Amino acid sequence: MPLGARLRLTVRAAAMLATLLRYLLLHGLWRLVRLRSPWPPRFLGALARAVGVRTTVVGTPVTRDVLYLANHQSWIDILAIAGASGSAFVAKGELRDAPLVGWLCTLNHTLFVDRGDRLGVARQIDTLRQALLADHPVTVFPEGTTARPGELLPFKAALLGAVDPPPPGLRVQPVYLDYGDARDVAWVGDEAGTANAARVLARSGRIGLTIHFLPAFDPAGPGRKAVAARARDAIAAAMGASVSLVPSPGT
Repeated sequence: MPLGARLRLTVRAAAMLATLLRYLLLHGLWRLVRLRSPWPPRFLGALARAVGVRTTVVGTPVTRDVLYLANHQSWIDILAIAGASGSAFVAKGELRDAPLVGWLCTLNHTLFVDRGDRLGVARQIDTLRQALLADHPVTVFPEGTTARPGELLPFKAALLGAVDPPPPGLRVQPVYLDYGDARDVAWVGDEAGTANAARVLARSGRIGLTIHFLPAFDPAGPGRKAVAARARDAIAAAMGASVSLVPSPGT
């Protein structure tokens, strides 16, 4: 790795560590006096800034009684959405073992699921349904994995059984994450999480991320597959002509 890249990696890793220590202190103080801590999502947003992300929010996030359905490209997605909205997450189980990020996500009420555990889907749906009753947003990445820049994978509807029928007053809000020219941050293929993190921290320049909170809708009635399709269509429309829709197997 060139000297400049090593220097950027070191500086950003140090900034992340300083951010971690500062917010852990604040979180610990709140917990010490038995107050509900507001710090974990703020702290994830601050980590995104330490990584070099500059987030622009377009649209208005619904702040409670809402399920966000978002496209997925990077572990940065979780940091940025949390910072912008206070959301908790449903994330793939592999993220739990990612250095630092996995542990931080546990502080932010992340529900880790094993997409291959077909026998556990009913339990996962019930856990998600309980999370939706809390007073903060919950985000699901229905592609089930990270996609290449410009691609939109099929949305998996299994977990959306949690909104079929939905809890009273719940809305679904599609969310489109656009990294613009920073397409190299995508975590796809067989790249190890540590290798991707090192590559992102070592890259030159800022990472411009625009989070589009698209119009929310009532998920009651049409069923989980229709909810998934409506959210995917909304994100595809926001992506515009640049989108490459990956068809479902067998279509």
